[in-house]
Amino acid sequence: MIYWVFMPAWPALPGMDGHTRGLRDHSERANVAAAVAELEASRAPMFTRLTEAANTGGISAIEADADLLSFALAAGSSAFGDNCATCHGAGGQGAIGYPNLNDDVWLWGGSFDEIRHTLHVGIRWESNPDTRFSQMPSYGRDELLSREEISAVTDYVMTLSDMIEPTEAGQTTGAEIFDFQCSACHGANGMGDRTQGAPNLTDQEWLYGGTRDQIYNTIWRGPYGMMPAWEGRLDEEVITALAAYVYLLGGGESETITEASAADVINAREAGR
Repeated sequence: MIYWVFMPAWPALPGMDGHTRGLRDHSERANVAAAVAELEASRAPMFTRLTEAANTGGISAIEADADLLSFALAAGSSAFGDNCATCHGAGGQGAIGYPNLNDDVWLWGGSFDEIRHTLHVGIRWESNPDTRFSQMPSYGRDELLSREEISAVTDYVMTLSDMIEPTEAGQTTGAEIFDFQCSACHGANGMGDRTQGAPNLTDQEWLYGGTRDQIYNTIWRGPYGMMPAWEGRLDEEVITALAAYVYLLGGGESETITEASAADVINAREAGR
């Protein structure tokens, strides 16, 4: 009886609003809101340090400060679990159609700044005018190529990464179609182009599966994967922590990937053929 008097206890009678509030006017919702506000206030100085470090020295400045690094990983891990793990997996391992964030394969660049930018603008997120955007045609669904032509292109693409021995169809029809239809994005050597989000076709890493049927189906339908733009949905400081966490999962790249280094990779591959 005493509890009913002092604490919320009963639904309100008809014509009354809500429930009986009790003399203490106790509210767990208000308590949770206050606790969240207190937590955010306590973390604000570290978030400020994190943003300043990221803007002035990039990931190196974050890694050089043990306390800041620990904070960034904790905050980033929390944000990842809440917003990213549903698609990329709890450990960032990815799945078919969802990139693995632990490896060094990046469609749009794997430096800290590039990862942070991708988180800001999203991928094919049409409500953001600056989103990263590219679109592979649906060669089969839209009847741009016949089944036989797609089969030949599939053979050719699989030879680029030494997955199969060259076939006559692949080296003739497939190579010709690849040069005319695909090389503008994927490059004449199939090494891809990060400015367009066009994957490298020579490394045996396949976002949509690497069996012959899966590659054929990818060419047939032209996948259209999307990622939300997180600016406006997450605070800037949280995006920075999330970028640091993703970068440090294991696949983050140094800040500079030069055209010369990419050319070295191509030349080394051609020399080995």
